[in-house]
Amino acid sequence: MQIPQPGNTPHTAEEKLRLLVEFGARISSELRLDKLLAVIAQQITTILDVGRCTIYLKDEEKQELWSKIAKGHGLEHTEIRLPMNSPGIIAHVARTGETINLPEAYEDPRFSMDVDMVTDFRTRSTLAVPLRNNSGQVLGVFQISNKSDNTPFDKNDEGILLLLATLASGSIEIAQLYQEIRVAQLETIYRLAVTAEYRDQQDTRSHLKNISIISYLIALALGMSKGEAELIKNASPLHDIGKVALADNILLKPGKLTPEEFEIMKSHTLYGGRILEGAHSKLLQMAHKMSLYHHEKWNGKGYPMGLKEEQIPLEARIVTVADVFDALCVFRVYKKAWKTEEAYEYILNESGISFDPRCVAAFKKVYPAVRKLYSHISVNQSNESPETTITINQPLSE
Repeated sequence: MQIPQPGNTPHTAEEKLRLLVEFGARISSELRLDKLLAVIAQQITTILDVGRCTIYLKDEEKQELWSKIAKGHGLEHTEIRLPMNSPGIIAHVARTGETINLPEAYEDPRFSMDVDMVTDFRTRSTLAVPLRNNSGQVLGVFQISNKSDNTPFDKNDEGILLLLATLASGSIEIAQLYQEIRVAQLETIYRLAVTAEYRDQQDTRSHLKNISIISYLIALALGMSKGEAELIKNASPLHDIGKVALADNILLKPGKLTPEEFEIMKSHTLYGGRILEGAHSKLLQMAHKMSLYHHEKWNGKGYPMGLKEEQIPLEARIVTVADVFDALCVFRVYKKAWKTEEAYEYILNESGISFDPRCVAAFKKVYPAVRKLYSHISVNQSNESPETTITINQPLSE
């Protein structure tokens, strides 16, 4: 994690002590790994008064070291990956646990300029120390470059950076564990959603992905925070979980359903509500509302409760637009796929009838991105610049 030149730099021992105390307090309260690394890098940049701090973490599965490039280098959302067997100093520190201090980086044969060239940063002096866990295993590397007074890094700097690495290691391990648990939770939810959708979808994964992305974009366009939009994105695949309770002769019938059969089909919303009711997590609580109410209509003529307008939970109103649009655009056993423009016009025409006018307006705002999605052009799910991964092999850059 690389951070640009700090604006305020400490010059006294008292200020550095205060910042060390603040460092411990700030990193102990952040569980999200990316944000934690950004906080650590910013704090180290300030405490040691340097031009750049880079945090590399081990990816044991890929046998690589990775680091995100922060804003300010012209490469936002870019990830640098270095092979563990590379000859540069970062990989050497990660393999051996040694500290490396280069007073003149460009004059040392162990240093190469690849990352400097990528980030438009010129390293003068650099210091790299191992990040160890309580068992002494190396988790990654902390690297700082260019003291503001242009002097080389000394033993005092080495000691402080090692201390900061020691203080940070526990928080980083907790954040990594939290991230693994969250990924496992989302994967479980996704596979549960696939189980339901697989029964009447030829391309289940595409359907779930499309609804997730569209719901996320609509939520952002409505002014929701990124965290709220992420929750909607991750909960939306479970909106049809109640389909697992329907018989194949109803769910897969190629023709029009009889009135009696349609009543049975409508019950998938109630089944979904029962499956997810009583959940403790916010994500499953939101999914419960989506599954139960995603067939309610703005004019009150939907099902199962006949709710209207603001009585329908907002998350259900959002996923309804996404679900109907995607359902129209894809082939199913009982219908042909519509053209995206035809489905788009349908959504607009049903504003104030089937759909919340605000959600339709938000959908209209993000439709250029949605159209690209259905044209098989990559659309980043976070509605930001796509993340880039730069793998540097030999020579290795620091």
